[in-house]
Amino acid sequence: MTIQLKAITPDNWQQCVRLSVHQEQERFVAPNVYSILQSKFEPDKVPMAVYSDDTPVGFVMYGCDPEDDCYWIIRLMIDKKHQGKGYGRTALIQAIELIRAQPDCSPDLKISYKPENTAAERLYESLGFHKTGEVIGRAPHKEVVAKLQLN
Repeated sequence: MTIQLKAITPDNWQQCVRLSVHQEQERFVAPNVYSILQSKFEPDKVPMAVYSDDTPVGFVMYGCDPEDDCYWIIRLMIDKKHQGKGYGRTALIQAIELIRAQPDCSPDLKISYKPENTAAERLYESLGFHKTGEVIGRAPHKEVVAKLQLN
């Protein structure tokens, strides 16, 4: 399995928009079309396609929040047809390394998730993220914040 993060381009954006999660997971992550559009108006957001060999299997978006000068993983999704194969873990590890290599890398990397998204919580904790005690948003959009020390 060769997983790569690739830039969103005129050649692959439509494939990324067609990727989707299972219906019961839709409440956990914004559609990729929204994320790609968001990145066009918020230049601190960097969208990337997750590829397995030549097949797009997921999407990740990261950025440095201008309010706290901290890098965040803003979105992570793996298409419903490709879940359970380790792509999410591998893509997240690659995103962490990509962020760590940024010249303005923050000491910590943050990520947020819905409290009921236990699969995401387990994945993030297994890679060293720890809950900060911070909660962002309001019900029903409340999310738990976790961080990973980068340096």
